[in-house]
Amino acid sequence: MENVKVIIWGLGAMGGGMAEMLLKKQGVEIVGVVGRGKKIGTSMYDYLSVERGDRPDVVMGAYDEVITEKAADVVLICTDSFTKNAFEKIKFCLEKKINVVSSAEEMAYPQAQEPELAKEMDKIAKQNGVTVVGTGINPGLMMDLLVVALTGACEEVEHLTARRVNSLSPFGPAVMEEQGIGITVDAFNKGVEEGTLAGHVGFSESVNMIADAIGWKLSDQVKQSMEPIVSNVYRKSPYAEVQAGDVAGCAMKGYGYVDGELKIEMDHPQQIEPELEGVHTGDYIIIKGTPDISMAINPEVPGGIGTIAMCVNTIPHAINARPGLKTMIDLPVPRAIMGDMRDLIER
Repeated sequence: MENVKVIIWGLGAMGGGMAEMLLKKQGVEIVGVVGRGKKIGTSMYDYLSVERGDRPDVVMGAYDEVITEKAADVVLICTDSFTKNAFEKIKFCLEKKINVVSSAEEMAYPQAQEPELAKEMDKIAKQNGVTVVGTGINPGLMMDLLVVALTGACEEVEHLTARRVNSLSPFGPAVMEEQGIGITVDAFNKGVEEGTLAGHVGFSESVNMIADAIGWKLSDQVKQSMEPIVSNVYRKSPYAEVQAGDVAGCAMKGYGYVDGELKIEMDHPQQIEPELEGVHTGDYIIIKGTPDISMAINPEVPGGIGTIAMCVNTIPHAINARPGLKTMIDLPVPRAIMGDMRDLIER
């Protein structure tokens, strides 16, 4: 069987990490990378920490040059956070009869906020015999899929809390801008008021995924709040710099109601270099039900490598799935691929 063929669209912090992970794996090869601007015409290896060695070169190109009909088994799209921004890219790939794994946060459960686009993607994917799925560390695993998995040990569920205290340091410029990292508190508050700061993208997706998975019908839109985390010290990460007194992160909460009663709570403070002020990261899930379940992971599952791994480890499940739009509750749970990826492909 031929190697699993992968195209990467966007070679930033996440796309570059996925490329480096794929180069370590058996039975899979990168056959194209979509770039833009000055990156077009350059080698993929110019932007990676992995030496090319005796591998064939991969020259980055424009999307319509790299992505041709059936040119790969899957395209990893690592360029956006919002479904509406990722839609045209996804549509282009699906119409070329190639499966898509997207790291866009809203794509983890696009029917939550973009139901019409979700229906359109499902239709296009089915027409072309391929699959599209969105995933990542969060949404995609820590505050939704893992919660759903733990409810499998419950006879009854009364209330769910998912809390993720994490570091934003591994993420790229797009995430820093969405979170307001490095701006003043006044600018942050103005951004919240005007709706120009996204903060964490994914509460609506996670809450709706959990509710649909266990059969709760939400009685209202997911509500959320957003507050700045102000730094008392100078902080610097690979993609951001924060002066003392400015915003180092964003503390967000989300709430899902069933018949007017609060049933799902999300608590997600995230910032760059949290350890500089003694903040310990971690992931926590608390289920009130029969039985009660409390899970704690300390420190957090790292967001950067976690997102990279979730996307790469989802590749065989996206290829094997029936055509259409899928979510993480539709597919087998991703697992580390320590053998040959081809062994996981259903022939």
